[in-house]
Amino acid sequence: MNIISSEKLFLRAQHSIPGGVNSPVRAFKSVGGTPVFMEKARGSYLYDADGNKYIDYISSWGPMILGHAHKPVIKAIQKYAAYSTSFGAPTELEIKMAELIIGMAPNVDLIRMVSSGTEACMSAVRLARGYTGRNKIIKFEGNYHGHADTFLVKAGSGMATLNIQVVPGVTAGVSNDTLSIPYNNMAAVIHAVAQHKNEIAAIIVEPVAGNMGCVLPAPDFLEGLRKICTEENIVLIFDEVMTGFRLAAGGAQERLGVDADLVTFGKVIGGGLPVGAFGGKRSIMEHIAPLGSVYQAGTLSGNPLAMIAGYTTLKELKNKPEIYLSLDAKATYLREGIDKVLTKSGVPFVINQLGSMISVHFSKQPVTNFDQASACNIPLFNKLFHFMLSNGVYLPPSAYESWFLNDALSYADIDKTISLFKKFSKQYLQNDL
Repeated sequence: MNIISSEKLFLRAQHSIPGGVNSPVRAFKSVGGTPVFMEKARGSYLYDADGNKYIDYISSWGPMILGHAHKPVIKAIQKYAAYSTSFGAPTELEIKMAELIIGMAPNVDLIRMVSSGTEACMSAVRLARGYTGRNKIIKFEGNYHGHADTFLVKAGSGMATLNIQVVPGVTAGVSNDTLSIPYNNMAAVIHAVAQHKNEIAAIIVEPVAGNMGCVLPAPDFLEGLRKICTEENIVLIFDEVMTGFRLAAGGAQERLGVDADLVTFGKVIGGGLPVGAFGGKRSIMEHIAPLGSVYQAGTLSGNPLAMIAGYTTLKELKNKPEIYLSLDAKATYLREGIDKVLTKSGVPFVINQLGSMISVHFSKQPVTNFDQASACNIPLFNKLFHFMLSNGVYLPPSAYESWFLNDALSYADIDKTISLFKKFSKQYLQNDL
């Protein structure tokens, strides 16, 4: 597959952009090789600068749940762009968006729009601290909540990909207020809460982790977090930037049946445009300015193009619940197909999947936390990545990232993907037995 244009663009980009990319995981540092520069996308396909076509299993890291260039979303953006790209003043559209989210997501009485998932998580933690009068938070190793200082302690996503565990620029004070605990380890949570009695403002968690691959919560783990937060007056924050409106119309709260106090959103709610949001119980949200004294603001918060793209996407998801059944069926079909191929190969592997989130781990043990994800055969995944890329399938360029299916993906696309796993197995896996 010819990627001459991507190679030239990457060389050019490195003269003006740090590392040649605007988000580290795009640099292919983990898998090696040259990042592929994309030119356009439609449905389930990406097209690069050389005209190569790829079946897309990233979906822009989650937002393109309906597929790329989805006609109703594109038409809505075009219509609203003619009105203006920004007002710096409130619009009715922001109200409609808030009402739609509140009508779909459980336990959200009030919601504030922001411009990114990082901003949403950062603001939710600040609100929890202001609400409780406490400073410390608990997060989980391998969970990624954006690049705010508070979250860059043993984080997943690009930090795991680049093996960065200590971040210059994050002060000791910030680090001391962040207690990082292994994911799915309820005993460690109980110990930390007891050790820091009445000091913990919030526990923030990805209800289904997507930043060390797809990692599901252990049975009763989220229920245990809910229980201890209620007993200790700690704010439970679900980071649903990935899972929100993807795992179900009501996100992970609906799918897993566990209530959070605050929830953060992103990705799907922008229909592919930059957006984020945080919301939750009225008693907590009323502490945000201008109602309360916990300050948060943003010039482009509630941007009309992001609002209409997200509103159009969410409206379709709400009105067509069969989309979730379709996504689940396709993801299950993919998992079962890959499982059959890899079982025959004899190579140790684990496939984690919930709804339209899925990841393949070359591991001898279950992958339920960051240490187990790190112990996987990463070089073998990298080999798989490049084999798939050269054959027109675009997987996340890191073993530490979940795959995201979109509903434009056809069974023919999935069958091709499974057939490529068979080819990969015959050519490479016997050497890894």
